[in-house]
Amino acid sequence: MTRKIILDCDPGHDDAIALLLAHGNPDIDLVAVTTVVGNQTLEKVTRNALSVAAIAGITGVPFAAGCPRPLVRAIENAPEIHGDSGLDGPDLPEPAIELDGRHAVDLIIDTVMAHAPGEITLVPTAGLTNIALAARKEPRIVERVREVVLMGGGFHEGNWSPVAEFNIVIDPEAAHIVFNESWPVTMVGLDLTHQALATPAVEERIAAVGTKPARFVLELLDFFREAYRENQGFEHPPVHDPCAVAYVIDPGVMTVRKAPVDIELRGALTLGMTVTDLRSPAPADCHTQVAVDLDHDRFWGLVVDALVRIGETGVSTA
Repeated sequence: MTRKIILDCDPGHDDAIALLLAHGNPDIDLVAVTTVVGNQTLEKVTRNALSVAAIAGITGVPFAAGCPRPLVRAIENAPEIHGDSGLDGPDLPEPAIELDGRHAVDLIIDTVMAHAPGEITLVPTAGLTNIALAARKEPRIVERVREVVLMGGGFHEGNWSPVAEFNIVIDPEAAHIVFNESWPVTMVGLDLTHQALATPAVEERIAAVGTKPARFVLELLDFFREAYRENQGFEHPPVHDPCAVAYVIDPGVMTVRKAPVDIELRGALTLGMTVTDLRSPAPADCHTQVAVDLDHDRFWGLVVDALVRIGETGVSTA
């Protein structure tokens, strides 16, 4: 069954690949794309999203810009990982579509409320500011959303601190709202995404596709590899955000475990930690689960297949 998703993102190299995967997979109906401050400023990540849409030939899907800052805290970006533009490496084309006039929060609410309960899945691959505000502005969406599948957090691993992941720690108050609502939440965190490495064998598979969008992905990975090698010591870059989309497409691509998760808001050393209780089986009413193990070959197979299906429909980055 085709799954209708709203992709809430901050492109971002891995967000861009997540957008291509969502667009290219026949089992996903991408009904809206929203942007939020995160990897770079809202203005930059929004332009990046529109440029990726041009590369992939995405039309007929509303794109809307959302929150320019976190709920409470100062803006924190990641230029050391994604560059000054938020999508350094490739030459990006001019956007070919116009932004929707609505704020992203309103587009999320309108889309969920216009569909039957259980039809829309939210896939945030950025800070959770837009999602939290949508739940607060229109609480009825919580019972109508099928599930929230988010890239963020980690039950054992951190990257922006020893225990906290970037998407969570940049707006922990928003994450607290999202994780404590009653909708089902799947946390695709660093414990899983650090297994999604873009190895030379993976790049060979992408290069064999031979299209402009595939070459765009290789250019993204070239920059990403050097950024991760220099800043986090990875030989091959982990490609986080497409993992959340892949789970919606094919839950068998990873194993998950039910577990209570909450967000640390006050710890001097642990701010933004996704505190996950793995001490015993989860209670029957637990609405959160965490991703544990990735089928690496199956995951990259989904990405390559999406690129094949997209073909040459986009515009050149040259």
